[in-house]
Amino acid sequence: MDEPVGQDITLTASDGFKLGAYRTQPEGKPKGAVVVIQEIFGVNSHIRTVCDRFAVQGYVAIAPSIFDRVEPGFQSGYSPEEVAIARKFVANPDWAAFLRDTQAAIDAVKDVGPVGIIGFCLGGSIAYAAATKLDGLSAAIGYYGGAVVRFADDRPKVPTQLHFGEKDHGIPLSDVETIKAKRPEVEVFVYDGAEHGFNCDQRASYNKASADQARERSLAFFAKHLK
Repeated sequence: MDEPVGQDITLTASDGFKLGAYRTQPEGKPKGAVVVIQEIFGVNSHIRTVCDRFAVQGYVAIAPSIFDRVEPGFQSGYSPEEVAIARKFVANPDWAAFLRDTQAAIDAVKDVGPVGIIGFCLGGSIAYAAATKLDGLSAAIGYYGGAVVRFADDRPKVPTQLHFGEKDHGIPLSDVETIKAKRPEVEVFVYDGAEHGFNCDQRASYNKASADQARERSLAFFAKHLK
């Protein structure tokens, strides 16, 4: 099967702001759609690859550029210098704006079928917040979202699954236990020996075994709830 070809599109949020997004289309009739929320590194080659892989699985996938309000088109790699630059975008995060832009992405694909959301790092926190606050979703998955613990008093409106690395220096296991205690209805998985960013094969912290297992669980979760 040929790799799907994605395209850069423009979304309009509820406040009229226009932001970029990357969208991929599967061959044949879509099973549904997946909104992919970026790390602090923008809609870069890794996030685009995540979208492409969902298209291979039969989903329309869309990744909104949620930093466009600060720096349109920002994309970054993972060197220490690039990480330092990317961190400035979350020094004072505008969660309301992130969610407006996420809702715009949901609205852009809801005509194709049920919509799921998946996010990584910052995007993992946004995916959880979206599950509690936004409309039009059928399932949510978050990978190593550091702010999820702060939002854990809010109950998701849709089935939600979370993935964390045991050795994540930014998210202590005590936070994960707090989430489990407050949200027993949420599926929470912890991966032995995995660090922050374990899903990204462009990062030094990539952990293939954990990434493969998390991916299998994520695909099964979407297959169950996006129908």
